Amino acid sequence: MEIIVLLLVPLPLGLLVRHRTAGFVAYTAVHAFVFTFQSLVLVVGWAGGVGRSAFGAFPAADMGEVWAYGAVNLVVYAVGLGLLVAGQRVAGRRRAEQSAVDVTPVG
Repeated sequence: MEIIVLLLVPLPLGLLVRHRTAGFVAYTAVHAFVFTFQSLVLVVGWAGGVGRSAFGAFPAADMGEVWAYGAVNLVVYAVGLGLLVAGQRVAGRRRAEQSAVDVTPVG
């Protein structure tokens, strides 16, 4: 789920939101909801013994898998923030080029 959000949200959000802080807050809100929902689905499946578990056999979780889950999600979040910043830079350059073209006097 987080990968879908990573591919669909941060770059367009960076292109649309001018202020970096507002973009970070908006992306963090979306990511936090999806991360929480994804984690809940995994924990419910783990506790219910559904198929291959994300954290090892219930009730003894493999802490290595738990830490790996956290590390992967941290990387996904960081890449999303990077895409957000990239989108804001592209939008800033477009605005700068537009304003440079618009102020040239016609004579």
